[in-house]
Parts: sequence; structure tokens; C-alpha cells
Amino acid sequence: MKRKIEIFTAGCPTCEPVVEKVKGLACENCEVIVYNLNERCEAESCTALVKKYGINRMPAVVVDGKLLECCKTSAVDEEVLRAAGIGKR
Repeated sequence: MKRKIEIFTAGCPTCEPVVEKVKGLACENCEVIVYNLNERCEAESCTALVKKYGINRMPAVVVDGKLLECCKTSAVDEEVLRAAGIGKR
């Protein structure tokens, strides 16, 4: 079963390095989905996900339905990404 990784961005230059970092760490067991909230999502689905996951800052990374701790209080951290299983086969 693939690990589902959702990245929420504002489509800004600050968010892009996080998207690239996550994609660079991801392996064949990771499914990476990027939601740019500046673009309308199909049927506003990404807006509903933002509320569901309790996202209050961008960029944010959710792994298998859980918002990573680093995304709640500070910047995205590579160690936290790896601890969440990103890049593990």
C-alpha cells in the first residue's frame, strides 16, 4: 500500500522548496499530491481538506491523513518528513 502524502501550498516562492524537498525524498511507495490553494480545486475539495486536517499555515504536509507536527508550529523539517515515512521503501 502506498503512503499518501498531501502537500498544501499557496503557490508562492516560499512553498516551492518544500514541494521539491518532499518530492525528492519520496520513493516508489509514496503517492505525492500537491494542492495549490491559489488555484481552485475540483469541487472545493482541497478547502474541505484544509479544514479537516486543521491546517493554519502554508506550506503544510499531511502523511496518511495526519498533519505533521512541524507544520503546526514551524517550518517543514526533513527529519520529521523522514520520521513520517517519506522515502522509506
